[in-house]
Amino acid sequence: MSVKLCPLEEQVIVITGASSGIGLVTARMAAQRGAAVVLAARNEQALAQLAQEIRNAGGRAVHVVADVGREEDVARIAATAVAEFGRFDTWVNNAGVSIFGQVDQVSTQDMHRMFDTVYWGVVYGSRAALQHYRGRTGPAGAIVNVGSFFGDRAPSLQSTYSSAKFAVHGFTEAMRVEMAAEGVPVSVTLLHPGRIDTPYNEHAQAYTGRQPAHRGMIYPPQAVAEAILHAAAHPVRDLFIGGQSKALVVLSQVAPRLVDRVMRTYGYSSQVADRPSQDNDASALHHAGYGLHERGTHQGRWYRRRSYYLELEKHPAAAAAAALGTGAVLVGWSSARRALQATRP
Repeated sequence: MSVKLCPLEEQVIVITGASSGIGLVTARMAAQRGAAVVLAARNEQALAQLAQEIRNAGGRAVHVVADVGREEDVARIAATAVAEFGRFDTWVNNAGVSIFGQVDQVSTQDMHRMFDTVYWGVVYGSRAALQHYRGRTGPAGAIVNVGSFFGDRAPSLQSTYSSAKFAVHGFTEAMRVEMAAEGVPVSVTLLHPGRIDTPYNEHAQAYTGRQPAHRGMIYPPQAVAEAILHAAAHPVRDLFIGGQSKALVVLSQVAPRLVDRVMRTYGYSSQVADRPSQDNDASALHHAGYGLHERGTHQGRWYRRRSYYLELEKHPAAAAAAALGTGAVLVGWSSARRALQATRP
């Protein structure tokens, strides 16, 4: 079923996890482009300050202090959006937190708490959005679920986070098919971000003794925000942020044992910094973390300014043309090489 979505400047967008990182950047960017925003997170001070910042700049914003792991809190987010703006058009399930530790080290209490946020928050948010979109006339609504390339391939040290993201991916795929079969006017998009420069590492619970941190190639939160806002206005199934995330998925499918070997060799060192971890009382697992920070404290080797792979995904015709052109060049090169070899004595 094809759906048509509202132009971004006419939308009301709900954003969970709006107090920092991807959610914070998305809220600011959406408001700058004319959308009204409903900001949800646990950090009341950060949310109130962000909402005021947006209003001072001429935008429209309301905030809701909520724990997405509580279904009644999520229902209150939806009710606030309707009470303030009369509706909402896009629901962004972005809130998340991670745990770094081996499977036999992490307490089951911490595992349950993380699943409340990362998985059940998506379930509650999606169900609230679907209830609002059913029977909708005019433009359809959108649900944008922020997954992870760790939901396609699990690394070492983040088994709980990866398991929750795998669950998010499965839930999203099933929901998309069910809603299409039923004819519900909704676009369902799953994002697959690579390593993103947010306070994700500072908010995480650490069992490692060393501070969690991304290394290697790191993308800015603005790249994910761009993907979210593109999905809010354009029906699209999946978006990968960072070519590395797509490459990892493909490589895991064709050479899983090779990826296992890479994970064993680099999985630990590529996820922790060269400093001791902070006290876990400062993590955002069981209570709100600090807010209004877009970036984290990682030790990346390559900080990218944007995701060129995402830009190709946003223009599928150009991506297809580029792929066909590359294929034609390779075929031509191969044919020329064979012809040259045939002429040799």
